[in-house]
Amino acid sequence: MAAIPSRKHSTHVAAGWLVDGTGGPVRTNVLLCIRRDRLISIEPLQAGAPPVEPLLDYRACTLLPGLVDAHVHLFMSGTDDPGIRERQLESPYEEREPVIERHLRDHLSRGILALRDGGDRAAHALKYRMTRLPRSGLPLHVRSAGRAWHAAGRYGRLVGRSPESGTSLGEAVSSQAAPVDHVKIVNSGLNSLIHFGKETRPQFGAEELRAAVAACRRRGLPVMIHANGREAVRQAVEAGCDSIEHGFFMGPDNLRRMADRGTYWVPTACTMSAYARTLPKGARESLGAEKNLDHQLHQIREARRAGVSIALGTDSGSPGVHHGRAVAEELGLFLQAGMKIEEATRCATWNGARLLGLEDCAGRLVPGMPASFIAARGEPHRLPESLDPPISVYIQGLPACLPDQPPSSTR
Repeated sequence: MAAIPSRKHSTHVAAGWLVDGTGGPVRTNVLLCIRRDRLISIEPLQAGAPPVEPLLDYRACTLLPGLVDAHVHLFMSGTDDPGIRERQLESPYEEREPVIERHLRDHLSRGILALRDGGDRAAHALKYRMTRLPRSGLPLHVRSAGRAWHAAGRYGRLVGRSPESGTSLGEAVSSQAAPVDHVKIVNSGLNSLIHFGKETRPQFGAEELRAAVAACRRRGLPVMIHANGREAVRQAVEAGCDSIEHGFFMGPDNLRRMADRGTYWVPTACTMSAYARTLPKGARESLGAEKNLDHQLHQIREARRAGVSIALGTDSGSPGVHHGRAVAEELGLFLQAGMKIEEATRCATWNGARLLGLEDCAGRLVPGMPASFIAARGEPHRLPESLDPPISVYIQGLPACLPDQPPSSTR
């Protein structure tokens, strides 16, 4: 392999396989030309052609665009130890800052170059994005909701707060002063691991939710809504949100609504896989998580048929869902649900980039885009295991400095 490329000259990359993020077919034996920080061309790699220099030789690898995780919680680790999780919830920003940074390095080491944070009760991730990230040297795109909104007395205190008494959700959103990148609203409870398919009632009325989304639109802010169950999801979709988070047990009618309206779905199926893996084997909760996972995979199959745009998100920071590593697991679940590798990669790259508003700088390996890519050892059929971790990550034509550290699962 050649030395580190220079921005002064063109660099060529030989790849055995290319999955470009568009959803198009895998290309074999290609030569990418990079000039400065941009991908200039992609041509067939001609056998016997004169060698080009400098050359990065990845002919034994699959190249993909940098990945996008569209649902994370950077302030929490994936530990399932309740004592540690409680301390993480209560600790001040000064203690969470280095943890958030380690989590970001965990993502970078897996080729995840863009993240959308779903909020925390003290807005630590937002503070990090505003004050520390620009000085950290981490070449990542981070979008943060700050603190999510939930109804008083309902699920959501873990990631946010409720409007003050006498203040509607729309009024609360309109008066929010923090410079958030998007707004997160919680409109249902959690999924039961004991009572299969049990739905919780929506947290907000349909009109209140619609008014809140309209208030976000006036401020130019996208809206992600946590919603499980048919009614909670229906309200969120009809209110005009940008994405449904989780969407367990939402049913085929909502999938059709989402396809018609162009609403993204972030399934976070690996949360149930994590519960099934970490809870005592054979316990009611573990078996319930397995049933929930099976149903979510069924919904992903139905969403493909309905034409719903799916973006990969992991809910990293949930019990058993570890920053960085969980993306490969979620990709594997997409494949298990019947996606081809090209489709699953699009969900983890281009779809996520569009959802985060990064379509001009992330998500695809096509001429004109930044030369940010991952090299995974072997053929595409070795994905997603070969992403854990990839052998190289390049950002805008230069190799990323990957961290040499253990995973942050218990911090």
